[in-house]
Amino acid sequence: MLIKFEIYKDEDFWCARGIGIDIFTQGNTMDNLMDNIKEAVEVHFEDILNKGEEIRILSISEIEVGSVAKIASN
Repeated sequence: MLIKFEIYKDEDFWCARGIGIDIFTQGNTMDNLMDNIKEAVEVHFEDILNKGEEIRILSISEIEVGSVAKIASN
């Protein structure tokens, strides 16, 4: 089973919203968020995991892009 999450920064927290699944979690850091996503999935799909089914997580992250850097010529 593949579970997909949209990840984005909201003010002070990193947030993760399940795509097609009713799971939401957040964390102070990206590492904290990833731990929270894993825990939320384990709790939400506890019965499936106990039956031995594998669950994989795919995260789609928002990245802020600054101004375009100028290419230095020699």
